[in-house]
Amino acid sequence: AGRGKMAAGGAADAQARFGHSVKGLLTEKVTSCGTDVIALTKQVLKGSRSAELLGQAARNMVMQEDAILHSEDSLRKMAIITTHLQYQ
Repeated sequence: AGRGKMAAGGAADAQARFGHSVKGLLTEKVTSCGTDVIALTKQVLKGSRSAELLGQAARNMVMQEDAILHSEDSLRKMAIITTHLQYQ
C-alpha cells in the first residue's frame, strides 16, 4: 500500500513539473509575442510618419512649382517690356 502511494506521489510530482514547464514556455511565448507586437507597432508608426513626410514633400514641391511658374511668367513679361523699351 505504501508503494502505491509513492508512485502516485511521483506521478503528481511529475505532473507538477510538467505544469511548471508548460507555464514557463507559455510565459516565454507571451513575452515573445508582446515584443513582436511592439516591433510591429513601431514599424507601422514609422511607415505612417514616412507617408506623412512624403505628403508634406509633395505639397512643398507643388508650392515650389507654382513659384517657378510665376517667376517664369514674370521673366517673360520683363523680356517683352525690355524689347519694347529697346524700340523706343
